[in-house]
Amino acid sequence: MSRRESTFDEIIIESNDGSNSVDVVAGVRSIDYYEDLFSPIITCKITIVTTGDAMPGKDGKGLGIYNGLPLRGGERVSIKIAANSDTNKPLDFSTNPKDYLFVSSISNVIAENKREAFTLNLVPREAITNETTRVSGKYPTDSPIDVSVRKIIKDYLKTDKPVSVDESSNTYGFIGNLKRPFNILVWLASKAVPKRQDSGAGFLFYQTQEGFNFRSIDALISSKAVASYAYTDVVKNQTESNNDFNILKYSIDRNQNLLEKLRLGAFASFRAAFNPIDCTFTLPQKGLFTQKDYKTKNLGQELKLPAISNDSNQSLGDLPSRIITSVVDIGTMEKDVSLKPNADPFQYQSQAVMRYNLLFTQTVKMTVPLNTNLKAGDIIECDFPKVSADEKPEYDDEQSGLYMIKELCHHYDNENSLTSMKLVRDTFGKYGTNNK
Repeated sequence: MSRRESTFDEIIIESNDGSNSVDVVAGVRSIDYYEDLFSPIITCKITIVTTGDAMPGKDGKGLGIYNGLPLRGGERVSIKIAANSDTNKPLDFSTNPKDYLFVSSISNVIAENKREAFTLNLVPREAITNETTRVSGKYPTDSPIDVSVRKIIKDYLKTDKPVSVDESSNTYGFIGNLKRPFNILVWLASKAVPKRQDSGAGFLFYQTQEGFNFRSIDALISSKAVASYAYTDVVKNQTESNNDFNILKYSIDRNQNLLEKLRLGAFASFRAAFNPIDCTFTLPQKGLFTQKDYKTKNLGQELKLPAISNDSNQSLGDLPSRIITSVVDIGTMEKDVSLKPNADPFQYQSQAVMRYNLLFTQTVKMTVPLNTNLKAGDIIECDFPKVSADEKPEYDDEQSGLYMIKELCHHYDNENSLTSMKLVRDTFGKYGTNNK
């Protein structure tokens, strides 16, 4: 059951003026659906090959879709792909017109006599709204960041899709400055601190098939694994459902880029801030930030860093490798000037830098049989083989363990249905704070 063909129930393209539509199911060669933790929107690509009589013209003669509809960008597309197993759910953007996708561009156009091929690049309606809307007004300094996030999504994106927002403990006042909603939401994610006492700074704003998300990284890491996959050279009988949880192929893209992490201050940093009210600088004893000051959630074992030198008791997590300078934000057009910072950078700045960078300690690319239940941000458990001379195959407890889905692609064509993923992990080892 690892590779099963897909059934395209409905792929209908509507013309911009709504006067015409065409069902292109017969011409679809492949569909790729994408989610990414670092993308505010989902995207989709449809490759279509049709003949010159794919749709009727005004004179009764057949026309190609590209110039017959015509395709110029902005067309609505409804998609429904049937589930190819009892455990998978369909990919459905056809039930509600508000869920339809829109053509953002047409690429790879090939026009020949009686035949044409092209790729539709699709985005949700909110992507277009984001480009035609600007955030204005002032958001008060006593407003929690999650409250501002909900307000921006409601007032400017005007989405009917579900929205999941984790509460933040810190407040932040700002002016919209006519920036796009997505730009502000991603910017606020880098400043938010979770309300949960056992979590550190660092949020993500992204979309999945289920809706929009403004989630704490530590909250995502603390979630239970939704699936378990294992790599084996033995492919089971096609009638065995366990085949659905085999890793078809994988590659390790990154395994701790130490120099890059040091440049970014992922292990330790020094923060120097200037206060424009009293013209003071950060005291040296307050500016230092190390791993000991921030206990993050881990997907595996606690990360152990090498010593600075052979005869030193200090590790790379004890001495700052980056100096972060800033001017303290005292307020946003406040009537009463206060010495209290607006979103104290010492609450989130170095913590967020550490959290975002540690998340990419390991990156793995992996392909599995189609699993439409998976989404970006999910935690999955993976067992990878141990490299040894032993004839008895074993799994590697250092490489195996829990991973977060950073991005995924559900691929559909007439022969195969596959899910490819990019997985990230903040440490090594199979057993740690999240899976004991």
